[in-house]
Amino acid sequence: MKKIVIFASGSGSNAENIIKYFEGNRKIRVVALFCNRPDAFALERARRLGVPGIVFDREELTSADGVSARLRVLGADLIVLAGFLWRMPAIILEEYPGRVINIHPALLPAHGGKGMYGERVHEAVIRAGDKKSGITIHHVNEQYDEGAIIFQTSCDVEPGETPGSLATKIHALEHAHFPAVIRVLLERQHGTTRNNTPYNKYTT
Repeated sequence: MKKIVIFASGSGSNAENIIKYFEGNRKIRVVALFCNRPDAFALERARRLGVPGIVFDREELTSADGVSARLRVLGADLIVLAGFLWRMPAIILEEYPGRVINIHPALLPAHGGKGMYGERVHEAVIRAGDKKSGITIHHVNEQYDEGAIIFQTSCDVEPGETPGSLATKIHALEHAHFPAVIRVLLERQHGTTRNNTPYNKYTT
């Protein structure tokens, strides 16, 4: 059984979507949701779906007997950042090389970096006059949004687009593609998908 641990900081719509996607899957499941905000609705979404929620602070994230120790006990195979706003520390990245991924609501390398999340990204896309936006799923390193890209897909930015209307398009792309890319990554870890097999429609 491949085990996913999700990290979230806010509402948790992506976390809920991923949990639901793997319900009933005998080979892959979400075993916990880690959250740095005790009031985040992501914890309630996880609870309703029977996934344990674990709240932590910044000290626990960076200490050897904190979050990393809990991940070890859980036997995490893949760490998925789904709206998690803190930078992942070296202590976790070194223990899980190539097994920490994130989703960004724009086409990196554009509109990434510290403080670029949520509506701020959509505002930047519109302000820049971009004709396309989209999502980027990428590996995580110690710099914000600079890890190797795994998958991107795009949508049009229409004349008169607002941050809210663009956010709706981006959420639809996230929900349609993020769980499926996670599944392919884990199947490749398990050896059930050939390494040279493209992501079907999941190609950059």
